[in-house]
Amino acid sequence: MNEEDDLTSSSHSVQLHANVASVPDGLCWVSILSCLLLACSYVGSLYVWKSDLPRDHPAVIKRRFTSVLIVSALSPVFVWAWKDFTGIQPGPSLLALMGIRLEGLIPAIILPLLLTMVLFLGPLIQLAMDCPWGFIDGIKVVVDPCFWSLCMSDMRWLRNQVVAPLTEELVFRACMLPMLVPCAGPSTAIFTCPLFFGVAHFHHVIELLRFRQGTVSGIFLSAVFQFSYTAVFGAYTAFIFIRTGHLVGPVLCHSFCNYMGFPALSTALDHSHRLTILSFYVLGVILFFLLIFPMTDPLFYGLPTPVCTLTSTLGSICS
Repeated sequence: MNEEDDLTSSSHSVQLHANVASVPDGLCWVSILSCLLLACSYVGSLYVWKSDLPRDHPAVIKRRFTSVLIVSALSPVFVWAWKDFTGIQPGPSLLALMGIRLEGLIPAIILPLLLTMVLFLGPLIQLAMDCPWGFIDGIKVVVDPCFWSLCMSDMRWLRNQVVAPLTEELVFRACMLPMLVPCAGPSTAIFTCPLFFGVAHFHHVIELLRFRQGTVSGIFLSAVFQFSYTAVFGAYTAFIFIRTGHLVGPVLCHSFCNYMGFPALSTALDHSHRLTILSFYVLGVILFFLLIFPMTDPLFYGLPTPVCTLTSTLGSICS
């Protein structure tokens, strides 16, 4: 690092300390209870409609869209109320703290998504090998308005690719992290925030048991796996949010991961080109860990990122 970089880093450090408010007593309890209330409100909104239909029925999805969008629209009120109650006066605006800002927007759209695609290099290669379309045919489909019209008319596609990523990242990252970072610090908040996200997905157990979709032990094992997977994913998108200071990156990564699903390793092992595919799986993981810090460097997105102004704990996460 040269002298100019040292001066830049030093000025950013001074700016961070200047923006950090004093941490009031009991802040952690207020923050955790606020996050818990927000998580319960989000999940509870899914069950305000009484119905005997399964969760994938279009009528159920439409009703849940209504309630979850209302809760998501009101979720910034939780952050505002938390800020007012605790007396914390951050430098950035409420929207900026929630990752809604223009500075560094283009890198925030491109780089986190590319990083996530690198992690999924193996599944993407497997998908390309098994796809019956050629590259040109695939491009034609992507630019065809009819294709997107069909997608937008599919309620499950809208839920999985648009509404769920947008509302979950807004509630569980953009609203919760600004409340957790002043109390726990950025690094701890990254691993605390996903716990609310993972527990929130346990509500699927209720519906699986209700409609007898499997054995009790199988359903609970599936729930434990889903909790683990969503908690790890939640930590990743929390990391992206804090490093970039933008909501759009986590939303796009969430949508992409929903589309890809959990990597089908068993299918890869049985594939006729398994050695090639498994090599790309390994290569993708190695490249991901090599690129995760360079591609999320806050310098691309504007230092300091807004949520990092809420803490005096300076480390590799915020710089």
